[in-house]
Amino acid sequence: MADVTIQVMPNGPVRVQGNVLLLDAKGQPISVEGKLAFALCRCGASKSKPFCDGSHKGANFRPDTPPPA
Repeated sequence: MADVTIQVMPNGPVRVQGNVLLLDAKGQPISVEGKLAFALCRCGASKSKPFCDGSHKGANFRPDTPPPA
């Protein structure tokens, strides 16, 4: 079995590298065929969900910053 790496990028997506089975909320497969690495959206602004399209850059996404009190 090949190694799989999952890395949470600061203020960005979750980067997945390796051979994985990606499933949607209903347990249906999402094709990642032929992709050795891909990024999953964390900001919610991507137009190609669940994949990241870089929208977090324009959305000023900062998950590491606590919400204001």
